[in-house]
Amino acid sequence: MNIAWDAFTPWASLAGGALIGLSAALLILGSGRVAGISGIVGGLLKPGGPELPWRLAFLVGLIGAPLVWGLFAAPPEAQPVAGTGTLVLAGLLVGVGTRYGAGCTSGHGVCGLSRLSPRSLVATLSFMAAGFVTVYVVRHLIGG
Repeated sequence: MNIAWDAFTPWASLAGGALIGLSAALLILGSGRVAGISGIVGGLLKPGGPELPWRLAFLVGLIGAPLVWGLFAAPPEAQPVAGTGTLVLAGLLVGVGTRYGAGCTSGHGVCGLSRLSPRSLVATLSFMAAGFVTVYVVRHLIGG
């Protein structure tokens, strides 16, 4: 196994994690809402309502932040390791899992665990276990 030390970015990762934690804390303290992406985007699909502005602002910030970052530093080169069909299927499976799991990794893993939610602990452990098993199967059994 080789480690890509040039991709090791502890300070940028720490700063990103701190910003995610700060934004999640501000959202829950300011509005009582959990910063789960699937719930925020899912709420945009409902017509009208008083929550539309903050949900839209969150989504604009989510998309706009990397664009602003790109003005100051070169974005990392994307190297997809799967075909378009596989990526679409994976996205659909994540969406289905999000619905069955009553939330996504950001909602359960970041916000739920910080609130000591037992349901979020089980969900996050399930996400992680599924990821470990998937990597093992793809890399060692299938040979991808």
